[in-house]
Amino acid sequence: MWRLSDEQAIVITTDFFTPVVDTPYEYGAIAAANSLSDIYAMGGKPFLALNIAALPDHLPPEISSEILRGGAEKAREAGVVIAGGHTVKDREPKYGLVALGFVHPKKIISKNGIEAGDALVLTKPLGAGVTTTALKQEKADIAHVQEAIEWMSRLNDKAGQLAAEFGARGGTDITGFGFLGHAAEMAGASGVSLKIEFAKLPFLDGARGYAEKGIFPGGAFDNKGYFEKFTELSNLDEPSQMLLFDPQTSGGLCFGVAREKLSALESRAKELDQPIWVVGEAHEGQGIRVR
Repeated sequence: MWRLSDEQAIVITTDFFTPVVDTPYEYGAIAAANSLSDIYAMGGKPFLALNIAALPDHLPPEISSEILRGGAEKAREAGVVIAGGHTVKDREPKYGLVALGFVHPKKIISKNGIEAGDALVLTKPLGAGVTTTALKQEKADIAHVQEAIEWMSRLNDKAGQLAAEFGARGGTDITGFGFLGHAAEMAGASGVSLKIEFAKLPFLDGARGYAEKGIFPGGAFDNKGYFEKFTELSNLDEPSQMLLFDPQTSGGLCFGVAREKLSALESRAKELDQPIWVVGEAHEGQGIRVR
């Protein structure tokens, strides 16, 4: 972020990755939604983007064009102009965006600022990592894949609008570090303890089944190895624990909101057709407890 004036700051972020689904158009759309997510997570509104693409020279043009079309149409949905970019040759496709946005300097949402007593809100279900890994292993149900695609393709614009309108005092988007990894970052930065109710966490339909079969991306084990020391996982079996460390692609926002604002936030979320789940609360102390 860079403050331009007392009324305006610019937000710049970038993200790109290899395909998470088999269809090029959906891959492009998911990559674009994911790239724009950080702007929304920081309370901003994106306005401009640049393509980043690394594509094999033997990739058929109709596939490359579909990847770029998916990204362009998702950006257009967000009101964002893709004003060029850069492409290089690579053995495995990679695609994403450099994204730029604006935010008021006094309305920036960062990972710190959650206060004891705040409710913790989540705006997308978890389980994208296990579902896309099952797809790569050719073990996924097509209905589960479609559900994951729909959520990963969904912009976080309305979720960001909610967070900004109701004065979120700390927030982030849930991506590669998994739910507990990003929650641990917020708890540490805010100097609070987070208590999570496992039964209130939303999951994609097939996530539990894939978890019970041990179908996890490698990043889930990396996340568990690093962030487990910050967490207390009471009476959770191994699949449940691993789902909390499952890396997400284009996941939802997670933010803290004052309890007295929660009822109004839930009403506003219904008006915006933005699903939300209240999954826990902040307390004095350190670390994360999941029960």
